[in-house]
Amino acid sequence: MGFPSRDLLREVLEPLTVAHGLDLEELEISPVGRRRRVSVVVDADGGVDLDRCAAFSHAVSTVFDESGVMGETPYTLEVSSPGVSRPLTMPRHWRRSVGRLVRLGLVNGDDVVGRIEAADDTGVVVDVDGSSRQLAYDAIGAARVQVEFRRTEGEV
Repeated sequence: MGFPSRDLLREVLEPLTVAHGLDLEELEISPVGRRRRVSVVVDADGGVDLDRCAAFSHAVSTVFDESGVMGETPYTLEVSSPGVSRPLTMPRHWRRSVGRLVRLGLVNGDDVVGRIEAADDTGVVVDVDGSSRQLAYDAIGAARVQVEFRRTEGEV
């Protein structure tokens, strides 16, 4: 039996993520020997800790098994939260990263590093060397949170 489609799995997972107060960020299905690996990445305002990932993983496994959506082929389910390397592509990603240092590749070719001050549905305000710079999302080509090793206590 072939893999279930990503669309079918997303259709099964969306109500479950909503019920758990989560956002479904990524879904990947891949072969691993005679098994299938289903990798699910979820996020939420305030982040997702290990206990919440475990509870969601148990719920997903139950729904998959009861619905038969995965068929008879064994599968491995991996549920995780996004890491810092995730690109910021949606307004909620930006909102959840307020206070973090980011590197932005702008569509005009400029490269900007700054700290996110605010974000809404249309754009972001970034502090670049002490000056606030407002950018619309469509002006940003790529953006990633930067890992910081020296933050002072109390900072985000």
